[in-house]
Amino acid sequence: MANLHRGEVDAVLDGQSLRLCLTLGALAELEATFGDEDMLALAERFSRGRLSARDAVRIIGAGLRGAGHQFTDDAVARMRAEGGAAGFVDIVSRLLTATFGTTDDAPMAKAGEPLEPAPAEASHATGPFPGAT
Repeated sequence: MANLHRGEVDAVLDGQSLRLCLTLGALAELEATFGDEDMLALAERFSRGRLSARDAVRIIGAGLRGAGHQFTDDAVARMRAEGGAAGFVDIVSRLLTATFGTTDDAPMAKAGEPLEPAPAEASHATGPFPGAT
C-alpha cells in the first residue's frame, strides 16, 4: 500500500499494480527534462493546470523510476491506464498532489475533471511547500 506521507501513489498500468514516487532524483530528472531551475519552478509549472500527453509520460515515467521500476519513457508511452486518458490524468494528479501537496484554493483535478489553473494570488501567497512565500 502506498504511503502518501512519503509521496507514494499506486496505479494500475497495463493491468499491473505499480507504485510511483517522485523522489529527489526523479524531481531532478523532471527539472532537467522541463528546463526548470529548481523545484519551486517545477511546482509552479505543474500548478498552471495544463498537461500534455508528453508531460504525463515524463511525470509517470519519473514516478515509476523513482519507485525503483526500470521503465523508459517510451515504454510508459505505450502503457494503458484504467479509465484511458482520464486515468492517466488521475495518476499524474495524485502523484503531484502526494509530492507537492495542494492549497485549498488550488486542488489537483480528480479523474474526469479538467485541471484548472490556480489563481495567481493563491499560488504565490502560500507556495507549494510549507513555509515557502
